[in-house]
Amino acid sequence: MTGDAGISTDLDAGGLNLRVPPSPRFRVSTIGLDFEIQAQNEGFCFVAGVDEVGRGCLAGPVVAAACILDPAKPLPKGLNDSKKLTAKRREAITEELKGTVLAYSIARIEAEVIDEINILEATKRAMCLAISNLRPQADFLLIDALQLKQISLPQKAIIGGDAISASIAAASILAKTFRDALMTEYDLEFPQYGFASHKGYGAAVHLEALRSNGPCLLHRKTFRGVL
Repeated sequence: MTGDAGISTDLDAGGLNLRVPPSPRFRVSTIGLDFEIQAQNEGFCFVAGVDEVGRGCLAGPVVAAACILDPAKPLPKGLNDSKKLTAKRREAITEELKGTVLAYSIARIEAEVIDEINILEATKRAMCLAISNLRPQADFLLIDALQLKQISLPQKAIIGGDAISASIAAASILAKTFRDALMTEYDLEFPQYGFASHKGYGAAVHLEALRSNGPCLLHRKTFRGVL
């Protein structure tokens, strides 16, 4: 939850109204359980955070994770938006999460399907798959930025949710760690593209490899810069 200096921010969480006190000097972004606690106070038992990784990549799948934290367990030290953590820290938090959460699930949609239905729909499909595979199943969803009309569960889309909701941050780390490991494995199969270093994003070295070798099976042919 962020607020400009001297300004209080009201976040409407679908009836879960949170008021963020003003920051006296600068914008802040703090991971917390405010959304989760408010949902539990409304009677929901299994609040799942949902996030994705890989939407902007030129190659590889889009990956989504759903995660239900255990309210009785402390949050992993350093839990944050996956983009703000080193790979080593993400891996350590991932291992801790796998041993402490009530449930988590990871799903992926491959490049071929992304080209067929577009990246936004593929992202939503990956999220829906991850949510449907949770055991126990979620009864409330906190989703980073998106609304999932395909799912009838109560839900709240939170812009920048991976920076303010512990559940969404946990999901972002699980998804990121899984996808990074997958792209590192693909590097062994397609070494000419350097997937282990850039994970399929449009880095200069990746674009140069595309110019030299053309796309492989992992590339999203409908994305600019691939063909």
